[in-house]
Amino acid sequence: MTKERFWVLGGEYACLKFEQLKDGTQQMLGPFETRDEASAVWKRVSAENSSRANARFSIAAERLALPG
Repeated sequence: MTKERFWVLGGEYACLKFEQLKDGTQQMLGPFETRDEASAVWKRVSAENSSRANARFSIAAERLALPG
């Protein structure tokens, strides 16, 4: 049996290729029990950083194996 939880990850990148985050700008928000909760936070942090062309955030899912 598995369970999923969700994280919002991102920050400000060194360039517009979005390959490397700038030191000190990394954000990891969560965990969230549902994708809808994570999506609401993603929308908020994306809007807060919309003036930064080099900021990007994503939702990541983590699968946890449950005993039994």
